[in-house]
Amino acid sequence: MHIAQAEHRIELVRRWGDAVIAPGSRVLEIGCGQGNATAVLAEAVGEGGDAVDPAPPDYGSPYTLAQAQSHLSANPVVGGRITWHRATPESFLQQTLADGQIWDVAVLAHCIWYFASPAVLAAILSALHGRARRLCIAEYALQATEPAAVPHVLAALATGMLEGSKPEGQSEGNIRSPMGPAAIVGVAREAGWIQQPPLPANDDSESSSSNSSSSSGGNIVVPRAGLLDGSWEAGFVVSEDFAQEIEEHVTDDRVKAVLRSTQEATVAAVRGLGEKGIKGVKTMDVWVSVFG
Repeated sequence: MHIAQAEHRIELVRRWGDAVIAPGSRVLEIGCGQGNATAVLAEAVGEGGDAVDPAPPDYGSPYTLAQAQSHLSANPVVGGRITWHRATPESFLQQTLADGQIWDVAVLAHCIWYFASPAVLAAILSALHGRARRLCIAEYALQATEPAAVPHVLAALATGMLEGSKPEGQSEGNIRSPMGPAAIVGVAREAGWIQQPPLPANDDSESSSSNSSSSSGGNIVVPRAGLLDGSWEAGFVVSEDFAQEIEEHVTDDRVKAVLRSTQEATVAAVRGLGEKGIKGVKTMDVWVSVFG
C-alpha cells in the first residue's frame, strides 16, 4: 500500500516537471499529512522545505501523523530537509508573513478535498500569491477513465454532500470539498495565478496506466490498481455507517433522498464489478497542473 502511494507521488512530481520541482528549490507543501508526497519532494529537490498540516499527531491509519513524520525525520537522506508545522495553512502563512518567507514552489497534493469549504482554498491561494513562484496542484479529477473507478466518483460526491450537510465544525470526513479541475482553476485565477501549459502526455509512464491532457488544462493521470483510495471511499458509502450518518445528520428530506439515491447508485456500480466487489474498485483519475 505504501509503495503504491509513494509511486503515485513520484508520478505527480514527474508530471509537474523537472523545471518546476527542480534541484535546489525550496518547497512549501500544504496539507502534507503523513508525508507521502513530502519525502518524494525532499528527495527531488535535495534542499530544506516546509510541510504544513493541522491534523493532530494521533490522526491517521495504519500509522499516525506523529509516527510517519518521526520515521521520515529519522531518515538519513531526507530527514534533515523537512521542517514539519502543525498549523492550518492560513495561520502558517499569516505567521510567516512578517518574516518575509518565500518559496520557489508551493504544493497542494490531494489535500483540497479535505478543506472545510472552497473558501479555504481561495484564502490559501490568495495568501500564497507573491510568496511562491510556482504553484503545483494534484487532485482527483471527478472522472473515471477506468470503468472500475466509477464507484469512486459516485462515492466522492455522496460523501461531499453528506459532509456539507453537517453543522459547521462537525465534519470530520476526508472529503468535504470535492472540487473538480474547472472549479480549482477558477479559484486559482481569482487569486491571481495563471495556469501553465501542461507537459506533453507520455503513455510510457511506469507509475500510471496512462496520461492525457485535461479540458481544464493540466494533465490527467490514471492511477494504477495499487492505489486503494477508491475502494476505501466507496467502501464507506456502501456501508450501513453511511446510511446511519444520513439519518443522524441530514434534516432536509430532499437532501436525504438524493444521498440515499447516490448510495444506491454506488452500490449498483460496485455490484457491476462482479465477484471482486469493493476490492475491485479502482481510484479515479487525478488532475495535475502548474500555475505561475
